[in-house]
Amino acid sequence: FFFDQLSLLWRDILSLASIDTKSRIPTQNTMRVLALLATFVAAANAFGVGSLSSFTGTSITLEPTYVVRGAPAGRSDLSMMRHRNKLKKLNKPADQRKALLRALTTEVIRHGRIKTTLVRAKAVRKHVDHMIELGKRGDLHARRQALGWVYDKDLVHSLFEAAPERYSDRNGGYTRVLRTMPRQGDNAKMAVIELV
Repeated sequence: FFFDQLSLLWRDILSLASIDTKSRIPTQNTMRVLALLATFVAAANAFGVGSLSSFTGTSITLEPTYVVRGAPAGRSDLSMMRHRNKLKKLNKPADQRKALLRALTTEVIRHGRIKTTLVRAKAVRKHVDHMIELGKRGDLHARRQALGWVYDKDLVHSLFEAAPERYSDRNGGYTRVLRTMPRQGDNAKMAVIELV
Protein backbone atom coordinates (compact mmCIF):
# COMPACT_ATOMS: atom_id res chain seq x y z
CA PHE A 1 0.00 0.00 0.00
CA PHE A 2 2.82 2.38 0.92
CA PHE A 3 4.65 1.78 -2.35
CA ASP A 4 1.46 2.23 -4.39
CA GLN A 5 0.99 5.68 -2.88
CA LEU A 6 4.64 6.51 -3.55
CA SER A 7 4.29 5.53 -7.21
CA LEU A 8 1.22 7.79 -7.55
CA LEU A 9 3.11 10.62 -5.88
CA TRP A 10 6.00 9.98 -8.22
CA ARG A 11 3.78 10.36 -11.29
CA ASP A 12 2.32 13.61 -9.95
CA ILE A 13 5.76 15.05 -9.21
CA LEU A 14 7.00 14.28 -12.69
CA SER A 15 4.00 15.98 -14.26
CA LEU A 16 4.39 19.04 -12.01
CA ALA A 17 8.08 19.39 -12.71
CA SER A 18 7.51 19.50 -16.46
CA ILE A 19 10.89 18.06 -17.24
CA ASP A 20 11.86 19.06 -20.75
CA THR A 21 13.79 16.27 -22.42
CA LYS A 22 14.91 18.51 -25.28
CA SER A 23 16.61 21.03 -23.00
CA ARG A 24 20.04 20.05 -21.71
CA ILE A 25 20.11 22.66 -18.91
CA PRO A 26 18.32 21.47 -15.75
CA THR A 27 15.82 23.93 -14.34
CA GLN A 28 15.36 24.67 -10.66
CA ASN A 29 12.23 22.50 -10.56
CA THR A 30 14.14 19.67 -12.19
CA MET A 31 16.83 19.87 -9.52
CA ARG A 32 14.22 19.82 -6.77
CA VAL A 33 12.56 16.77 -8.30
CA LEU A 34 15.88 14.97 -8.58
CA ALA A 35 16.68 15.75 -4.96
CA LEU A 36 13.26 14.42 -3.90
CA LEU A 37 13.77 11.29 -5.97
CA ALA A 38 17.17 10.71 -4.39
CA THR A 39 15.51 11.02 -0.98
CA PHE A 40 12.91 8.41 -1.95
CA VAL A 41 15.59 6.03 -3.19
CA ALA A 42 17.59 6.47 0.02
CA ALA A 43 14.45 5.92 2.13
CA ALA A 44 13.56 2.78 0.23
CA ASN A 45 17.09 1.51 0.64
CA ALA A 46 16.92 2.20 4.38
CA PHE A 47 13.73 0.13 4.64
CA GLY A 48 15.51 -2.77 3.00
CA VAL A 49 13.95 -2.65 -0.44
CA GLY A 50 16.46 -4.19 -2.82
CA SER A 51 14.40 -3.69 -5.97
CA LEU A 52 12.69 -0.40 -6.66
CA SER A 53 10.55 -1.62 -9.55
CA SER A 54 7.37 -0.13 -8.05
CA PHE A 55 8.90 3.32 -8.39
CA THR A 56 10.24 3.37 -11.92
CA GLY A 57 9.04 0.21 -13.60
CA THR A 58 12.60 -1.09 -13.95
CA SER A 59 14.67 -3.10 -11.57
CA ILE A 60 17.21 -1.05 -9.65
CA THR A 61 19.41 -2.58 -7.01
CA LEU A 62 21.39 -0.35 -4.71
CA GLU A 63 24.51 -1.55 -3.00
CA PRO A 64 26.17 0.73 -0.47
CA THR A 65 29.71 1.77 -1.27
CA TYR A 66 32.09 2.12 1.64
CA VAL A 67 35.37 3.94 1.44
CA VAL A 68 37.66 2.75 4.21
CA ARG A 69 40.70 4.85 4.87
CA GLY A 70 42.71 3.33 7.64
CA ALA A 71 45.30 5.22 9.62
CA PRO A 72 48.84 3.85 9.73
CA ALA A 73 49.54 1.48 12.56
CA GLY A 74 50.20 3.22 15.85
CA ARG A 75 48.85 6.58 14.72
CA SER A 76 45.46 8.16 14.83
CA ASP A 77 43.90 9.65 11.74
CA LEU A 78 44.03 13.12 13.30
CA SER A 79 47.39 14.75 12.86
CA MET A 80 47.82 18.00 14.69
CA MET A 81 50.87 20.16 15.09
CA ARG A 82 52.96 20.11 18.25
CA HIS A 83 52.57 23.75 19.19
CA ARG A 84 53.83 24.55 22.71
CA ASN A 85 54.83 20.94 23.37
CA LYS A 86 58.60 21.31 23.45
CA LEU A 87 58.69 20.83 27.19
CA LYS A 88 56.23 20.04 29.94
CA LYS A 89 55.29 23.22 31.76
CA LEU A 90 54.34 21.39 34.99
CA ASN A 91 51.74 24.09 35.78
CA LYS A 92 54.48 26.45 36.95
CA PRO A 93 56.09 29.67 35.76
CA ALA A 94 59.53 29.35 34.21
CA ASP A 95 61.53 30.26 37.33
CA GLN A 96 59.61 27.86 39.59
CA ARG A 97 59.83 25.12 36.97
CA LYS A 98 63.59 25.54 36.69
CA ALA A 99 63.99 25.47 40.49
CA LEU A 100 61.87 22.32 40.74
CA LEU A 101 63.85 20.52 38.04
CA ARG A 102 67.15 21.55 39.62
CA ALA A 103 66.01 20.29 43.03
CA LEU A 104 64.75 16.99 41.61
CA THR A 105 67.98 16.53 39.65
CA THR A 106 70.03 17.12 42.79
CA GLU A 107 67.99 14.63 44.81
CA VAL A 108 68.11 11.92 42.14
CA ILE A 109 71.90 12.21 41.97
CA ARG A 110 72.20 12.32 45.77
CA HIS A 111 69.89 9.40 46.64
CA GLY A 112 69.94 7.42 43.41
CA ARG A 113 66.19 6.89 43.57
CA ILE A 114 63.25 9.20 44.35
CA LYS A 115 59.49 8.96 44.16
CA THR A 116 57.59 11.75 42.38
CA THR A 117 54.78 12.20 39.90
CA LEU A 118 55.11 10.54 36.51
CA VAL A 119 55.19 13.80 34.56
CA ARG A 120 57.88 15.27 36.81
CA ALA A 121 59.93 12.08 36.58
CA LYS A 122 59.81 12.16 32.81
CA ALA A 123 60.71 15.85 32.79
CA VAL A 124 63.69 15.50 35.14
CA ARG A 125 65.07 12.43 33.37
CA LYS A 126 66.60 14.61 30.64
CA HIS A 127 68.45 16.80 33.13
CA VAL A 128 69.82 13.90 35.17
CA ASP A 129 71.11 12.24 32.02
CA HIS A 130 72.74 15.52 31.00
CA MET A 131 74.50 15.86 34.36
CA ILE A 132 75.86 12.31 34.06
CA GLU A 133 77.08 13.07 30.54
CA LEU A 134 78.88 16.11 31.93
CA GLY A 135 80.39 13.92 34.66
CA LYS A 136 81.65 11.46 32.07
CA ARG A 137 83.24 14.26 30.07
CA GLY A 138 85.04 15.46 33.17
CA ASP A 139 86.65 18.65 31.84
CA LEU A 140 86.55 22.02 33.57
CA HIS A 141 83.80 23.46 31.40
CA ALA A 142 81.56 20.44 32.07
CA ARG A 143 82.21 20.75 35.80
CA ARG A 144 81.24 24.42 35.79
CA GLN A 145 78.06 23.64 33.82
CA ALA A 146 77.11 20.99 36.38
CA LEU A 147 77.85 23.38 39.25
CA GLY A 148 75.50 25.88 37.63
CA TRP A 149 72.63 23.38 37.69
CA VAL A 150 73.08 21.10 40.72
CA TYR A 151 72.59 22.76 44.08
CA ASP A 152 75.24 20.80 46.03
CA LYS A 153 78.88 21.50 45.18
CA ASP A 154 80.24 18.40 46.95
CA LEU A 155 77.68 16.25 45.12
CA VAL A 156 79.02 17.51 41.78
CA HIS A 157 82.58 16.59 42.76
CA SER A 158 81.52 13.09 43.80
CA LEU A 159 79.50 12.72 40.58
CA PHE A 160 82.54 13.64 38.48
CA GLU A 161 84.62 11.07 40.35
CA ALA A 162 82.13 8.20 40.08
CA ALA A 163 80.42 8.71 36.71
CA PRO A 164 83.29 7.80 34.34
CA GLU A 165 83.82 4.36 35.88
CA ARG A 166 80.16 3.59 36.59
CA TYR A 167 78.79 4.56 33.16
CA SER A 168 81.80 3.96 30.90
CA ASP A 169 80.05 1.22 28.90
CA ARG A 170 76.72 3.07 28.58
CA ASN A 171 76.05 5.82 26.05
CA GLY A 172 72.83 7.29 27.40
CA GLY A 173 69.82 6.02 29.26
CA TYR A 174 71.28 6.52 32.70
CA THR A 175 67.91 6.73 34.44
CA ARG A 176 64.89 4.48 34.64
CA VAL A 177 61.28 5.59 35.26
CA LEU A 178 59.03 2.98 36.86
CA ARG A 179 55.32 3.57 37.36
CA THR A 180 53.92 2.96 40.81
CA MET A 181 50.50 3.15 42.45
CA PRO A 182 48.56 6.43 42.14
CA ARG A 183 48.79 8.97 44.96
CA GLN A 184 46.19 8.52 47.68
CA GLY A 185 44.87 12.06 47.90
CA ASP A 186 44.37 13.16 44.30
CA ASN A 187 44.96 9.92 42.35
CA ALA A 188 47.91 11.47 40.50
CA LYS A 189 50.08 9.07 38.51
CA MET A 190 53.22 8.38 40.49
CA ALA A 191 56.60 7.02 39.44
CA VAL A 192 60.00 6.16 40.77
CA ILE A 193 63.00 7.56 38.92
CA GLU A 194 66.29 5.83 39.62
CA LEU A 195 69.83 5.69 38.36
CA VAL A 196 70.63 2.58 36.34
